[in-house]
Parts: sequence; C-alpha cells; structure tokens
Amino acid sequence: MPEVLSAPLVVEFPFTRSLGPVQSAFLTGLRECVVLGVRTGDGHVLVPPVEYDPVTAEEIRELVEVAPTGTVTTWAWNHEPRRGQPLGTPFAWVLVRLDGADTALLHVLDAPGPDTVHTGMRVRVRWAEERSGAITDIACFEPYEGEASEVGDASEAGENTGAEAHSGEFEDPVTGIVAPARLDYTYSPGRAQSAYITALSGRRTVGERCPSCRKVYVPPRGACPTCGVATAEQVEVGPRGTVTTFCIVNIKARNLDIEVPYVYAHIALDGAGLALHGRIGGIPYDQVRMGLRVEPVWTDGARHPDHYRPTGEPDADYDAYKELL
Repeated sequence: MPEVLSAPLVVEFPFTRSLGPVQSAFLTGLRECVVLGVRTGDGHVLVPPVEYDPVTAEEIRELVEVAPTGTVTTWAWNHEPRRGQPLGTPFAWVLVRLDGADTALLHVLDAPGPDTVHTGMRVRVRWAEERSGAITDIACFEPYEGEASEVGDASEAGENTGAEAHSGEFEDPVTGIVAPARLDYTYSPGRAQSAYITALSGRRTVGERCPSCRKVYVPPRGACPTCGVATAEQVEVGPRGTVTTFCIVNIKARNLDIEVPYVYAHIALDGAGLALHGRIGGIPYDQVRMGLRVEPVWTDGARHPDHYRPTGEPDADYDAYKELL
C-alpha cells in the first residue's frame, strides 16, 4: 500500500459585486455610524435589510434606523480565532437583535471569556476607527449595561413602531464592494491518486483497470465511474498518446508564463480508457488537430509533464479514439 499523500492548499480570490439601493444604504449607513433596516409589508423590521420580503417575495424599500444597542439571542464561543476573523483574541459569535429590529444580526462580541456571555445579555456596537462602508465598520459588539432605548419599543404583533423612518440618502454612497474570499484546507488525493502522483515523479503514468468493464482509468479514482466497482489493478500506460479534442486559449492567465495563443487538449494515452488533459507544444497552435500523436516533455525536477509535443507518427485513425471523445 503506497503512502497516501496530503498537502495544504489555499483557494483565494477577490469577489467584486455591485450594490442595489437597499444594500448601498445599509453599508453607507455603517460608514456614518447608522444602522439601517427595512420594514416589510406586515410591519416587521429586518436587520440586515433585504430587497425582497422573505414571506411574500414582494419588493421592499422602506428603510428605517434602529439603535446601535441590542440583545444577544444566541452565541458560540470561539477559542482560537483564525486568519481574517474580526478579532485576534478569543471572542463569541453572537446573533444580536438590535433595539427596533425583529431579526438578529450575526457579528462578534468582545468578552473576557465564555462565562461572561449569556443569551439575553445587553450589548452595543463598537465602531471601527476607520470606516469604509463595509460590515467591518462594526468592529465588534461589547457588553452594555443600559436598558432598551425608545427606538427599540417594538410591539409584539403588527408594525414595529420603535424603528425610525430613514431616507437612506447619504453623501458619496457606497455602490460596490470587493470581498476577499479565502479557503485554507488540507487535501488528500486518496490511495489511487497518491499512487498515480508517485509514479509521475518517476516519469511513469499509472492507471487502474476496472475488474468489470476492463477499462483503464487515468488518473485513477479508486472506483470505476461506469460500473461503480472498486479498482486496484495498476496498469502503466503511455507515454505516447492521441489528441482527441482540444481548445485554443487566447486569454493569458495570471502567474502562468505561457504566451497566448496556446492549446490545451484531451489526450488519450496508449492503453488508457479515459483521456486526460495537457498542453500541446512544439507545434504552431493552428496545426494542432484531432488524431495528432504526441509524447510528454519533462523538465528537470518536475513531478508531471510540462507539455506534450508531436511524435512525428502518422495521425491516428478516428475509429481508434472516437470512444474517448
């Protein structure tokens, strides 16, 4: 049994989105230390505000201002803050129903320890010193000993009269945001792909044969995608293969030192029952074609082929690879 590999991976990208009138007013309000909600048709106040009533799906635009104080409705203690979280010290995730609102806002509470947090405790907004029109303009919530303000006198049924009407108009409104997205995780390819990757380091390509349909899958997945049975028999394939289909890339990718245009192709390695993809080099992009016979090109220290180049053999007959398209 080969060693099962694992490696830390990070997926990170900036997510850019425009804002409608409701979200624009909400985030611009945070920049100005004002918390806005929206009133639904039945009089309930939603914070954060949404553009459509979650019950009736009707468009809603009636903005109201609620208090920066509120009550914790539920919470969970975070012992070890992670990268990018609002506070660098242990804190509580909390749902806070602000005075004047009928729904709760998710944020963090700066508290000495979990024994100081409880459902029903009073809290207030701690504003960030520098604000730009983002949810992080609320630096966190902090314990608050005061009582509910008048703006929070909501009726138990019907319209919430505690929230005050607001036009939602501010100077220099925020119209768009860029939210960084990042996912840190450890990936393990499993037994079958670990063997495949290990073989590649020795410049060999190894697949696994299905005991039922007898197809050889490269890269292997540990089970036949057609029959659903486990695979274990290893079969070395290639190194040469046939281009089955391909595409011409005309957009240069960041951090990829390849001049456009270039070609990525599906390549059916000799002996394989499934085509893998790879870059085609050593030939002008407009001369790449279906049936082209190719072989891998390795660079020193590489764990996989850098690209595939023509072998000089005659093109493969279409019937030889039509089942692998």
